[in-house]
Amino acid sequence: MSEQERIALTRDVDVIMIPDGTASSLPQNHTVTIHQSLGNSFTVITEHGHMVQIAGADADALGKEPIEIATLVSGSDIHAVEQNCWEVMKTVYDPEIPVNIVELGLVYHCKVSPIAEGQYSVNVIMTLTAPGCGMGPMIQSEVEIGIKKLDGVQSVNVEVVLSPPWEREMMSEAAQLQLGMI
Repeated sequence: MSEQERIALTRDVDVIMIPDGTASSLPQNHTVTIHQSLGNSFTVITEHGHMVQIAGADADALGKEPIEIATLVSGSDIHAVEQNCWEVMKTVYDPEIPVNIVELGLVYHCKVSPIAEGQYSVNVIMTLTAPGCGMGPMIQSEVEIGIKKLDGVQSVNVEVVLSPPWEREMMSEAAQLQLGMI
């Protein structure tokens, strides 16, 4: 997470409104304040006070370099693919919370199944911090897109369930400490 920084956009950019998840755009020269730059996106506050998310691929509009995902485990066996799936999910953040979805306890299950030699299908079951979370589809999509980019992954299914409901006790101790809950 970086210090808050005010920046004038260098070009028009597509954004996702937080917390409702609707698509919008901001024009070139619109001033934003970076609230958080974690995972593969930036959460910014617009000059009108709205919180929006800008994709890491659009980092140049903020005068920043694209966010790079950490080096993953090498190998294409089932265990390496599963470990890489978890590493990818650790790069996905709820844009309002500076903790990744794995540490938040939102990912219930990640199953990697072989479908051919060196090719796998991945099934993820996850939840949201709140049933009506407007950012849910965006978070779900980030998980799917990130895992689909992994070597050997041929298909990905990310299912969002609301039962059992998420509770803050599902967070890792590190996440609770980071958020000042312990």
